[in-house]
Amino acid sequence: MTVRVAFVCVQNAGRSQMSAALAEREREQRELQDNVEILTGGTAPADHVHGEVVEIMREAGFDLSGREPREIDTEELNACDYVATMGCSTLELDAAGPDVRDWALDDPDGRDPGEVRAIRDDIERRVRDLFDEVERAIKQESEVTVAADE
Repeated sequence: MTVRVAFVCVQNAGRSQMSAALAEREREQRELQDNVEILTGGTAPADHVHGEVVEIMREAGFDLSGREPREIDTEELNACDYVATMGCSTLELDAAGPDVRDWALDDPDGRDPGEVRAIRDDIERRVRDLFDEVERAIKQESEVTVAADE
């Protein structure tokens, strides 16, 4: 079973990039690399990841300096199981599509380091909670598959 998780905002230059990086770490720590695909993108991507985001994520052991914001479309998102928007999205996804959560996070662009750290820490908690759900869903699916094979 592969679960697709997307982190989306308008510019894909701050919150969604932090979310994706933290999700990648969470996926690795939980040994879910074979089960979870992580996407990130924006509806109107910026030219680069915000400098303050790169700086604050570097403090936490992440190098986002080489990441580039990318566009993500409705088709990609509808193929996801979970989509977390950052509070700035204008997405209109099909009702039968993914489980969409609007995290309503402040934009880190132009904020002081303390504010960006607080946003990062909030995202980290939300990503961990989301992965608790994802991991449960994967385990339940695995148990159903094993039971069906017996």
